[in-house]
Amino acid sequence: MAQHFSLAACDVVGFDLDHTLCRYNLHESAPLIYNSFAQFLVKEKGYDKELLTVPPEDWDFCCKGLALDLEDGNFIKLGDNGTVLRASHGTKLMAPEALAEEYGGKEWKHFMSDTGMACRSGKYYFYDNYFDLPGALLCARVVDSLTKQNNGQKTFDFWKDIVAGIQHNYKMSAFKENCGIYFPEVKSDPGRYLHSCPESVKKWLRQLKNAGKILLLITSSHSDYCRLLCDYILGNDFEDIFDIVITNALKPGFFSHLPSQRPFRTLENDEEQEALPSLDKPGWYSQGNAVHLYELLKKMTGKPEPKGPKAKPLNTLSKKWGSFFIDSIPGLENAEDSLVYTWSCKRISTYSTIAIPSIEAIAELPLDYKFMRFSSKNSKTAGYYPNPPLILSNDETLKTK
Repeated sequence: MAQHFSLAACDVVGFDLDHTLCRYNLHESAPLIYNSFAQFLVKEKGYDKELLTVPPEDWDFCCKGLALDLEDGNFIKLGDNGTVLRASHGTKLMAPEALAEEYGGKEWKHFMSDTGMACRSGKYYFYDNYFDLPGALLCARVVDSLTKQNNGQKTFDFWKDIVAGIQHNYKMSAFKENCGIYFPEVKSDPGRYLHSCPESVKKWLRQLKNAGKILLLITSSHSDYCRLLCDYILGNDFEDIFDIVITNALKPGFFSHLPSQRPFRTLENDEEQEALPSLDKPGWYSQGNAVHLYELLKKMTGKPEPKGPKAKPLNTLSKKWGSFFIDSIPGLENAEDSLVYTWSCKRISTYSTIAIPSIEAIAELPLDYKFMRFSSKNSKTAGYYPNPPLILSNDETLKTK
């Protein structure tokens, strides 16, 4: 594998929308997301009204990379070898003795190898994006409440109500019907929740376009919400920038489903129309699959294997959970000399080409700039641009498995 990566070598550049091109004011959007679910649980499902009030210090619980065990109500932070580095029952962090008794330094019961472990299952749920994180805090507080009400119960059955809250607030028709809490709030005051793209990013997108790159926008958001976001962050001519816009993509299924399982659909007034047997031309589509998209890209580029990059923004810190990237091995006295990479950190270096804090960080670079990439030939931190996270800058004490 080459040691460097350059956009100049790419035929296609694809973008996610939420928290990538569209950056949110997290201090406003996180409480809104939390409240949209908490209100549903309290008013529709009869949960404790205490869920509606969040003490400011509780927000520190929100940390990307945590997994919720849906049966026992425990949140865990995994090391790169599958051992549990930290855990909580609800919001209550386990002491080292309780952690050792519960998990004993062994692989977590649901852990699988790099290629086999999904981020979602019927037994656990990984919190890996900013839309999910407020839900992690809510679920933890639900576990606290149920544990208190039922004298320390060990099993829980609240997840079905969380799913119902997601459906209520984010169903396909919610934006148009102005129902739930989330969409009506964002529609009424987008400037409170969204950051406009800097001019440097807008100019960079045009530069990519003028250099002959095919630009894709692929988002799991529905078309009406996508239009609101793009109008605000890029301007009402945003459709001129992208050759292909795909909404309601429902990633990661977009990349794993067969064409017969999830065909592309055309849109008319933001309503999905008939299923398409293939994708024949650029435009705005809904749902879909990577196989048909790749076939179209081959046709558009005239190349049998068009090239494109992958990049995702990162999050780093919680006082309760420690670093997103590294942590100490539990139970060892000399903790500062026994640091390990987290499972989340390992996923970045394993599956990413480069990792950047925001698109703005690279928008003023020349398109032929050569990024050092993650690869077996480079260090584990080589792919972070412009620099590795500070906590990884001196990794001499890190242990790898």
